[in-house]
Amino acid sequence: MPAVEVQNLRKEFVRSNGRRSGLLRRNRKRVEALKGVSFEIARGECVAILGQNGSGKSTLVRLLATLLLHDGGSATIFGHDVFRETRAVRRLVNRVSVEASFFKKMSSTENLSYAARFYGMTPGETRDEIPRILEKVGFPADRRGEAMEGLSRGMQQKVALARALLTQPVLLLLDEPTTGLDPRSKLEVQDFIREVRQIHDATILLCTHDLDEAEALAERIGILDDGDLICLDTVDGIKRKYHSGTLEEAFFAATGHGLEDVKEDE
Repeated sequence: MPAVEVQNLRKEFVRSNGRRSGLLRRNRKRVEALKGVSFEIARGECVAILGQNGSGKSTLVRLLATLLLHDGGSATIFGHDVFRETRAVRRLVNRVSVEASFFKKMSSTENLSYAARFYGMTPGETRDEIPRILEKVGFPADRRGEAMEGLSRGMQQKVALARALLTQPVLLLLDEPTTGLDPRSKLEVQDFIREVRQIHDATILLCTHDLDEAEALAERIGILDDGDLICLDTVDGIKRKYHSGTLEEAFFAATGHGLEDVKEDE
């Protein structure tokens, strides 16, 4: 059984470019965020999905995390239907995103303690584990009592990583997990992701626009562009397919643009 199996997964959003007139909206249009995406991830594997902002990466992660309803196709996580067995799926999955939400008036430690209770961890289990994980992701000890609303985006991202790793998920969904981190913290987080895979046999879906991060962490890499999964292969396989010397060149050959080109947000 694959850890993740996605078949022809589709998602559309309705957008409006006009002003509201009573209860009506002008210039409404349906935009395809995912256009029939299909792939599998084996248990214990790390797969990276490369794409610009607006390519559909975050939509894919939110669908698999049961945060969005789909418009077609199917997705299963360890045999559980993502859209029909949401409760079971949520126990198996944890998500790290640049848009992670917290109780803003609570501290990092309090937020982690709350998340741990949701996953059935006891105070005895988290007493030593929370400080250890915060230290691992580079969160300073003297700021663990501060309210989340007073922390920078990068600091909040470290807490989001700590929250996901604390609960030892079977599937870890990483949506730009090191965005906003300094170079040292970024390397520490990448090392910790490797450690989680080795110790807990976690399966990882990493969505990123960081080529180096994708190559460093993933066995296979997919290229997602404008809602289409163009390919999914090893780095060497992608380079051969697009007759390129580097992954960056292969991405450009596959999509016609670079990862840093500006696109509309997802």
